[in-house]
Amino acid sequence: MKRLYISYYKIWRHNCVKNGFPTSNQTAQTENSSESKLKVFALFTATFFAVIFAAIFAVTFAINLQNLTAQETKPDNQSERPRDRIGQNNDERRGGEGRGEGRGEGRGGEGRGEGRGEGRGGRGGRGGEGRGGFSELESKPVAAPVQVAPLSAEERSSKLKTAKEKAISFLRDKQVANGSWAASPRSGIGPTAVILTGLLNCGVKPDDPMIKKGLTFLEASIKKDGGIYSSAHFQNYETSVALLAFAAANKLIKSENKNKPPYDALLANAEKALRGQQYIEERNVNKDDPRYGGIGYGGETRPDLSNTQFFLDALKAAGKNADDPAIQKALVFVSRNQNLESEYNKLPFASKNPDGGFIYTSTTGSSSAGTTESGGLRSYASMTYAGLKSMIYAGLTKDDKRVKAAYEWITKNYSVVENPGMGQRGLFYYYHTMSKALGVMGENQIVDANGKKHDWKTELTDQLLSYQRTDGAWINDKSAQWMENDPHLVTGFVLLVLAECAKSNKGE
Repeated sequence: MKRLYISYYKIWRHNCVKNGFPTSNQTAQTENSSESKLKVFALFTATFFAVIFAAIFAVTFAINLQNLTAQETKPDNQSERPRDRIGQNNDERRGGEGRGEGRGEGRGGEGRGEGRGEGRGGRGGRGGEGRGGFSELESKPVAAPVQVAPLSAEERSSKLKTAKEKAISFLRDKQVANGSWAASPRSGIGPTAVILTGLLNCGVKPDDPMIKKGLTFLEASIKKDGGIYSSAHFQNYETSVALLAFAAANKLIKSENKNKPPYDALLANAEKALRGQQYIEERNVNKDDPRYGGIGYGGETRPDLSNTQFFLDALKAAGKNADDPAIQKALVFVSRNQNLESEYNKLPFASKNPDGGFIYTSTTGSSSAGTTESGGLRSYASMTYAGLKSMIYAGLTKDDKRVKAAYEWITKNYSVVENPGMGQRGLFYYYHTMSKALGVMGENQIVDANGKKHDWKTELTDQLLSYQRTDGAWINDKSAQWMENDPHLVTGFVLLVLAECAKSNKGE
């Protein structure tokens, strides 16, 4: 500023001489008074700052005018869309519910992503904001929380067939050269594994080039310990969902071709790697430790219910029964994440909100859904369904008080338009967990708190059909948490849900 002031003074003085105006020196010689000098200096200083302020005002006005014009010309659907992002920070982002709590629901699940959230869900949110995503894809916002009118059986069947065909076509078109559907290298292999399982469950054959390329992509991440993961930090989540994909392919190959399943050894090694990550005696964790029986994203990360349910999904897909020691030890951890004080859960939070629902992890003393007025941890639906499913896997029956309490919470909070307790956050992770849990339990109908009967399979199918975009994909435009702004991952979740809804009621 000093240099600018001096330069401007020299220019001003030069112009004064050139135009016949007296400079301060000339004025002093003529009037020989200090008062005259002061007047000239004051005139110069005022002129200098007037020019500076005028320039600042002009620049500011131009910038504001440009922003205002851009805002007025922006399409409505852009001005209201949430900012694309992968998730939040570690313990409130990624897995299944997920980029929130945990690092995931979101790499495609909750947890990492609750960003990866409650789970990584897969890897729901691997690292804060940053992916800026999918602007090239058409955006159709998820409908407001209103349940759609039921379709006729004939209309539903026709629309469902078309919806699956369009979704498969969308994913076929979006698969990248290396066989993945990763939005970026940071996405890991979780989303690709979820998508492959959804495609296989919806009738795409294992010898389809799209499936073969995808499985080859997953095989490239097999490690010496048998795990299948792109990062050791997510080895449990990614190995679990990858195992599900290979198990689905193995099952189809065996049933259709009667050939020896090609992935038997791979599955056995992956299962062994998973077992080694469970918090049990072999890892110097005893039964009194809140971590006991649980499993986290990988390594030394704290266990959570989202990753534990994926771990149990993987063991079940590998053919393990309820009496398996790893499943029984997982039940200890699962029970400690229920808002129900009992001989199975004596942690301090259990008595403060004993509504029978579940939270993401009891190890942190917090819930993604917040706290109650009494200081209890709020339950929410995606984790309550995860807890219910896990208890059924472990052999608990409908008469067990833990199952009764969880199911009662579900009947009081039944919804196909939101993830109760979380709103639109982790919506599609919720749909996936809900459909899987009720399918495992063998329930076709739910009677809500008002006594109304719900055929959840048809209601959920109709709701999902109303959300599909014209390009065949699904996306959560209400919340980017747990990577649900990724149409590839979300479409994979939806295919899993539709496949579950199409099953006969046999508790499969």
